[in-house]
Amino acid sequence: MNRTFWITALVSFTNSLSFTILIPILYLYGKQFNLTDFQTSLLFSIYSVAQFFATPVIGKLSDRVGRKPLLIISLAGTVIANLMAGTASTAGILFLARFLDGITGGNASVAQAVVSDIVPPQDRAKAFGIYSAITFGLAFILGPVISLIAQSFSLGAGFLVASACALLSLLITVFFLPETLQTKAAKATNIFDVGIGNLVKGLTIPKVGILLIINFLIGTTFTIFTFAFQPYFINVLNQSSQSLTLMFVMFGAIAILMQAAAIPVLVKHISLVSILLVSILARSLSFAIMPLVPSIIYFVGVSLIFSVFNAFVQPMITTLISLNSDTKTQGTALGLNASYLNVSNAFGPIIAGLIVNQSDFNTYKYPFYLAGFLTFLVWIFAIAKRDQFTPTAKPSHS
Repeated sequence: MNRTFWITALVSFTNSLSFTILIPILYLYGKQFNLTDFQTSLLFSIYSVAQFFATPVIGKLSDRVGRKPLLIISLAGTVIANLMAGTASTAGILFLARFLDGITGGNASVAQAVVSDIVPPQDRAKAFGIYSAITFGLAFILGPVISLIAQSFSLGAGFLVASACALLSLLITVFFLPETLQTKAAKATNIFDVGIGNLVKGLTIPKVGILLIINFLIGTTFTIFTFAFQPYFINVLNQSSQSLTLMFVMFGAIAILMQAAAIPVLVKHISLVSILLVSILARSLSFAIMPLVPSIIYFVGVSLIFSVFNAFVQPMITTLISLNSDTKTQGTALGLNASYLNVSNAFGPIIAGLIVNQSDFNTYKYPFYLAGFLTFLVWIFAIAKRDQFTPTAKPSHS
């Protein structure tokens, strides 16, 4: 991997910190503004809905004008939005801040497009594995730890630290990241042609469209689980916010190990599609059995198994989309992928928020069962459609 790859990974890592710092506190921060569980789910959803519409625009523009300018704009939005959230005095300002972060939040897909620009197709599975381990795995370890320290001051302090991390990403991008787009896509004759239409058109792209559908479906089921995870852990298992933070640290540590060490070995012997299918099935079974026994020891044990397989899902999908896209549409394809994943993040919390009842903690089990059942259906669908998204390019076996 060359210097630009590692700079991109560093940019994404510091930006991911700004996201993972917020994961353990966003639910609790919403409660601080006297929001109900359903209202808190909307706090999650408004960010994702905004990203759904913004990300394909940012992705397509990055194909036209370059990766760096769009990455700078996107990161600047995250800096401002987290600063607003951390100093919010009303729930309305908090919702506005989450919307702003979402509408400018295409940085992940643009950074992935940079990796696709500089890494040859045969090496992308390994590259995205390392990239994911650094940007998400390591961030999931350090982010919650930083969050835990910030919580000793206030929940709002976590947003301010997240803003500072995004600012660091912005400065690295401005001063050290070169432009990687060699061949720019043709400029649109219609100024309104900025990618929104691709949200529908993208579903018809050979091999990419079916992956967008699969990622949307598994993203929805995953966020049904993740929204219920925190209240279940705290209210049903009677754990503290500090213990919750340690769980996220554990998830991050396992993700690093799996993505950086296991993926390069696995792709030498197993196809990308097979790894993805096994991981989706394991995710389904994990969701279904997690709440069977209301014991912290049991829950942590199942979570360990879940996190091992879960670490493979997004790197495999990102790699498959990259391999099935041509060089002039990498940003658009990855932007569409991020967009559909983001809108799935909007549906999941709302579904979970509607089926739980704050006065009956036993209902916090229901989203786990629903997520497990629906993920199993997605697994069956993915098996049936596997020939439609298997790439012709092969990962490196060297």
